[in-house]
Amino acid sequence: MKKSLKYSFILVFLLSAVSCSDFLEYEPRGVLSSENVSTPANAESLVIAAYAGIGNDEMIGPITSLWVYGSVRSDDAYKGGGGRGDVGEIDRYEQYNLTIPDMGDAMAPRTWTNYYKAISRANFALRVINEIPLEDYPNKTIREAELRFLRGHSHFMLKMLFKKIPIITEDLTQEEIAQVTNDIPNDDLWDKIAEDFLYAYDNLPQFQDETGRANRNAAAAYLAKLRLYQAYEQDDQHQVVNINRDRLEDVIRYADEVQGSLEPDYGNNFLDGFDNGPESIWAVQFSINDGTVVSRVSYVTGLNSPHGTDLYGCCGFHLASQNMVNAFKTTSQGLPLLDDFNSQNIFDAVSPNGTTPLASGMTIDPRLDHTVGIPGRPFKYRNTLNSQGDMVYNFSWARDPGVYGYFGNMKEQQAPDCSCYVKEGPFMGTSKNIDFIRYADVLLFKAEALIQLDQWNEALPIINQIRERAGQSTSRPLAAGASDVYKVAPYASFPSKDFALKVLKFERRLEFAMEGHRFFDLVRWGEAAPVLNAYLDTEKQRKDFLSNARFTAGRDEYYPIPQREIDFTKGVYTQNPGY
Repeated sequence: MKKSLKYSFILVFLLSAVSCSDFLEYEPRGVLSSENVSTPANAESLVIAAYAGIGNDEMIGPITSLWVYGSVRSDDAYKGGGGRGDVGEIDRYEQYNLTIPDMGDAMAPRTWTNYYKAISRANFALRVINEIPLEDYPNKTIREAELRFLRGHSHFMLKMLFKKIPIITEDLTQEEIAQVTNDIPNDDLWDKIAEDFLYAYDNLPQFQDETGRANRNAAAAYLAKLRLYQAYEQDDQHQVVNINRDRLEDVIRYADEVQGSLEPDYGNNFLDGFDNGPESIWAVQFSINDGTVVSRVSYVTGLNSPHGTDLYGCCGFHLASQNMVNAFKTTSQGLPLLDDFNSQNIFDAVSPNGTTPLASGMTIDPRLDHTVGIPGRPFKYRNTLNSQGDMVYNFSWARDPGVYGYFGNMKEQQAPDCSCYVKEGPFMGTSKNIDFIRYADVLLFKAEALIQLDQWNEALPIINQIRERAGQSTSRPLAAGASDVYKVAPYASFPSKDFALKVLKFERRLEFAMEGHRFFDLVRWGEAAPVLNAYLDTEKQRKDFLSNARFTAGRDEYYPIPQREIDFTKGVYTQNPGY
């Protein structure tokens, strides 16, 4: 974490990697157990190890950035890389119909394991702390609340991905864990996850002195998010059959308790130097030059840097889709084209010399230039890099434009001369935090709940607050001096609930483009099948690699339970439908 919450590696080694069959009960072998580490000092180290667990991901088992699962699997982005076979597991997800339960040890199966490793760290620490008397450990209740928050976070992320998951808690024996089913009613499963966040909400201070620790503020934000997801009640085929108004009221209540504010410039959220700012409600913490051997940097997006330049090097994954780029068009009034944004491409044809003119008369939302690498436009707000090279995004930076086009990703990148930046071989890592919940997210949670409760006029100023910030985020170099291309205005009114919902959903896409939220939003709303099949119908005319892709309702809303986990539990786990 940052200096205020450094990682202690005294006991972190206890929790080194294990095989998939060990994830349910993840106790180190022959080294230490809860019986011989039950001291306050060791408990503190184990709590830090649990924090480390939520950031211990990798390029082929991501648990922080969900660019594979929430962005590429949606209409926001293409896989990219060197053709369909390059990390072909992601291509299977992008095609939908090629996703199968037995996909080896990469991507979703590895992600499953990594989340349960994090849960096991939290549970191990809880078992240790439970044995320490409160009079010997004044921070006992707060640390328990932090650990339950971390456990709730991992269970929540697993549920978004897989829907039917086992809930593993510290009070279970190994024999009991082996019998925990993943087949319980959907609403009950949400409530089980909520129990951890409620405990954190009831027992944590609003803020903590050490930056990066969970607090009541983050717990309230997570409860708002969880109750919003829970409000959209699904049947066994993943179809939304009811929207629970009581849950929506909970969303508003918890969202109103969250203290935060929007960054004055949208781009601050994606730049080193602005970690843990006013908009960051809950984030995984990374660090560099922190006194450890290799530092605590993130490599989860290490495949995603521009490819055809010595400034970066590899590997050209996670590329913006044409559909998503087109969504940033604005009308002459400065509003999005909610229904007809994809009928004309936003840019004229790009030539190899790197020019990217807007189509005649086109205006755009500046969030496009904060999100996407576009030939001929500054990358990470830079025209040059300390005289080391040209930082204007170039057509040649696209690794395989004949397959995936030439639009890059920018939010998850940092400039190569950033003090946060590390290059290990061809792969890039940075110490930039990854935000799980931004304050903008909380605002739009509340706006969505208000609209669904027929209070859409109260949602209007919330959405306009997001739009006004977007319109003001033009001070950095974005469009190579062409600031007149930007036009963003607030909505004057919402004439109906249906219109307000359409605006809300479109605004979420623009605000969180390529941050890994889009697919999960579509599933929550019950719109994944119609939206993504409509996307494919058009996009496969532009990109041949999507020619056979098809989203199947009742199947593709969730990933399959990894077959190896079903085999390991001897059939205790139930597979998701359609697989």
